[in-house]
Amino acid sequence: MARAFLFVLDSFGVGGGPDAASYGDEGADTLGHIAEFCAAGAADRTGLRQGPLTLPILSGLGLLEIAKAATGNYPAGMPLPEKLYGLYGCANEVSRGKDTPSGHWEIAGTPVMFDWGYFPAEGDAFPPELVKAICEAADLPGILGNCHASGTDIIAKLGEEHIRSGKPICYTSSDSVFQIAAHEQHFGLDRLIGLCKIVRTLLDPYNIGRVIARPFVGETVATFERTGNRRDFSVLPPEPTLLDRLVKAERTVHAVGKIGDIFAHQGVSRVIKANGNMALMDATLKAMDEADDGDLVFTNFVDFDMVYGHRRDVPGYAAALEAFDARLPEVHKKLKAGDLVILTADHGCDPTWRGTDHTRERVPVMAYGPGIRSRSIGVRQTYADIGETVAKHLGIAAGPHGRSFL
Repeated sequence: MARAFLFVLDSFGVGGGPDAASYGDEGADTLGHIAEFCAAGAADRTGLRQGPLTLPILSGLGLLEIAKAATGNYPAGMPLPEKLYGLYGCANEVSRGKDTPSGHWEIAGTPVMFDWGYFPAEGDAFPPELVKAICEAADLPGILGNCHASGTDIIAKLGEEHIRSGKPICYTSSDSVFQIAAHEQHFGLDRLIGLCKIVRTLLDPYNIGRVIARPFVGETVATFERTGNRRDFSVLPPEPTLLDRLVKAERTVHAVGKIGDIFAHQGVSRVIKANGNMALMDATLKAMDEADDGDLVFTNFVDFDMVYGHRRDVPGYAAALEAFDARLPEVHKKLKAGDLVILTADHGCDPTWRGTDHTRERVPVMAYGPGIRSRSIGVRQTYADIGETVAKHLGIAAGPHGRSFL
């Protein structure tokens, strides 16, 4: 049998979403705009990076051809490689919304064809009856925030009041999400996790996709910092995913990073936590050593989205891509005959775009391994083709959505 390694570069869109206008994102292009800024010297940062975007390994895996297929243009300032390796293409999302659960579930063969619930952008985000129910159920004196906000901004704004008052900071975004920021010591990490579990149950009538715990430390606005103890509490996918099918077939699914949370720990054999892209890569390489024939190692590299995309940090995003690219040879060295690696993304988060939210884009699909010859797989009409490709590679029955590109 073979093994499969599925890596999601969280938010690394390649533009060209055919329905982007419906989401207010026509023209958004995470890769293209980062490359454009880098080529123009607008992504130089002393001590971090400078010059054009340099991704030699990803380029060799077809990234520039993917960008051309997605948008009609090659990324600015990036030289074409002499040779391409593996399969390359891009994929449209058919799920409604542009959030993390929808993208990951569709990658795993289960598109989301229903409408999520969302909170209003103007005025109070959360209805008074919901706030009252949360405060009563969790014995809280009240909440702070109650609005659409960037996580780092609202902690800077309300963190000190949170410490004084004991009220958690509750906020949302354009995604179907309820986020709760609280101090790990003054409020308590366990108490925050417990609060999120309470809120998860209270949100079911509102059809909200996720509750996210956002713990932080520090004593003043100058020292506040979010920690790696984030937790996501998701609803269950609407039907069995690739992960469920693999576990049913007695295969092991190694979930690295926030994958376990995204799938509500359904269809997950092992949960492997790590904080930050480089630590996630270390954990992934270790999981590759431990994976047996027939296993799937599924990793989300969250920093691209959480640390750089949402914060609209172009130099930081570019540097993170370059650091990730530099470590891909370590993945290559772990591969055995019959192995398959797929690199993709779950949505876009163009750091040059207005606002701080995700962007509706096509995502890259790069698949390679020993014995896989290079060719284009074109524009796939659903992310579900990725999951079905893994299913075929690992020899389990096909699901109802998507089709393999092997």
